[in-house]
Parts: sequence; C-alpha cells; structure tokens
Amino acid sequence: LPYSDLLTLLLALFIVLFAVSQTDQEKVTEMAQAFSAAFHSGGPSMFDQAGPNMQKAATLPEDALVANNQEYIQENQKMEEIKQKLDSYIKDNGLEMELGTAMTDEGLMIRIREKALFPSGSADLVADSQKIGPVIAGLLATITQNVVISGHTDNVPIANSQFPSNWDLSAQRSLNFMKFILSQNANLQPVRFSTVGYGEYRPVADNATEEGRSQNRRVDVLIARTYQSVNMQAIQ
Repeated sequence: LPYSDLLTLLLALFIVLFAVSQTDQEKVTEMAQAFSAAFHSGGPSMFDQAGPNMQKAATLPEDALVANNQEYIQENQKMEEIKQKLDSYIKDNGLEMELGTAMTDEGLMIRIREKALFPSGSADLVADSQKIGPVIAGLLATITQNVVISGHTDNVPIANSQFPSNWDLSAQRSLNFMKFILSQNANLQPVRFSTVGYGEYRPVADNATEEGRSQNRRVDVLIARTYQSVNMQAIQ
C-alpha cells in the first residue's frame, strides 16, 4: 500500500511538472496585463518581461520586421548608388588624396581632408572647395536622410584669439561647411542638417606622423541611415 501511494504521488508530481512546462503564452500575456493594471500605474512593470520574448514580440511584430528590413535594403541600395557616383567623380577629377567615401553601420560617410576645404588653422573655406561643395550638395538634394557634418583636428594644440582650442576650430569648420553646402542647392532642407566638433578626440590615424595628422584634419559628412537591419531569427 505505501508503495502504491508513493507511485501515485510521483505520477501526480510529473503531471504537474509537465503542465507547468506547457505554458499557454496567451494566458500568460493576459495574466501579466491584469497584474500590471492592478499593481502598476504607468512606467515599466515587473510583468512586462513575462514569457519568452513577450516584449519583443509585442513591440516588433513579424510583418513590421519584414517591412523594416525591406526599407533598410532599399535605403542601402540608394546609398550605394550615391557612393558610386561620388567615387566616379573623385577618380575623374584626381581627388583621391582629398576625398573618400565609406559605408558604415551609421550610414554613408564622405571624408574630406582639411587641405581641400580650409587653410591650416583657419575655418575660412578656400577656393578649391568649389570643386567639392556643389557636387556633395547636389547628391544630398536627391535623398531625404539626415546629414551630420563633423569637424576634426589633429592633436597639435591651437590657442589664439579666434580659436582657443581644437574643439572651437573643428566646430566652426563643420558649421561653415554646412552653411556652404546649404547655399549650393535651394532644394536642401536645413532641418535635415546638424553639425558637431570633435576636435582631436576621434582620430582615424596615428598623430605621431605628419601623414597621420594630415588624415585626422578633416571634415566628415555622414548620411545617416533611417532604418537598421533587424535579425528576425534572434528575436523569434
């Protein structure tokens, strides 16, 4: 008799464990919402994470993910077309030492060395900037993405009445180049543009050499992505 009771209890235990493992996701969602409504009044709740990937599934439905990835692909193709056009212009005009492009996670980066735009230690545009500015403005007028123009310097200190630091110089250069770009095409919307000065703190080369410092003295034009690719398998 005790042996039979023991087997019965074990059977009941395994049935309960099996039932617990087979969670009804819809009921868990309803329960979480009910508890949230009863015990919470606004911000994130401890029940928001109930069940496997519940929050991600709620905020990122599969059809929305598919649409987002399609938009990402189309946008990426457009950026690649702009890159190809600009690369052709650079090659045809022998500007390889002054201008370059690269696709990044953030978007299409157009990198312009200092000598193509400014005299050393100055934020006044040189005449040669006319070779670059109108072309970039024309390309930017064909898209709707936001544009971030950033100024960069090497690590050689600057301190004069106009620019107390490299930050001031880089910020003024990015602002002046943005104004120049906007003046070249009436179809450009200023609301899409912003500037930032990074000074010496985002180098792309070693400041220990003159060549490295020359590469670091630059203005970057970032055509920022509107969409990001989403890995649907990681969310499911």
